[in-house]
Amino acid sequence: MGKANQKIIIITAPSGAGKTSITRYLMKTFPQLAFSVSAATRKPRGEEKNGVDYHFMSTEAFKEKIKQDEFVEWEMVYEGKYYGTLKSEMERIWKENKIPVLDIDVKGAIHVQQQYPDSSLSIFIQAPSIDELKKRLESRGTETAESLAARINKASYELSFKDHFNKTITNDELQRACSQAAAIVADFIRN
Repeated sequence: MGKANQKIIIITAPSGAGKTSITRYLMKTFPQLAFSVSAATRKPRGEEKNGVDYHFMSTEAFKEKIKQDEFVEWEMVYEGKYYGTLKSEMERIWKENKIPVLDIDVKGAIHVQQQYPDSSLSIFIQAPSIDELKKRLESRGTETAESLAARINKASYELSFKDHFNKTITNDELQRACSQAAAIVADFIRN
């Protein structure tokens, strides 16, 4: 497949808006999709597994991959914490004749969309309000007061970019948001 024919689905959102839940739903619904496992320098949370949820690596290893131009996109999302999409992950999925689904941050999503303007679908997921987003993040029980404040500030900033994406879904009720995303993805796959 040439670059123009290689479809990509990008799901992006501020932290806590529900992008991972919606992505999981899409993965179960459409067998032609494959999850693109991002690289990250943070430690695994809870039951996360290396190579399944993320390719966990040291900051040094990540920076070496940047030097070797091995990423489609990468960002230092939080101070000292890098995330990125490996080119090898995209190639692996395309070789399986599937469509990669990227569950990535807003800046990374814009960057991928700029590289694949004619073959990507980008969906921005937003919580109904910043207050609701804060409640969702607090309910995870994984945030310190400082990290929660950083995520809320970043979410407010990221919301200003929602018009850069093909579609926006407000996740006020998860099942409805999942159904909306599925309808959008079904249309993209057909065309």
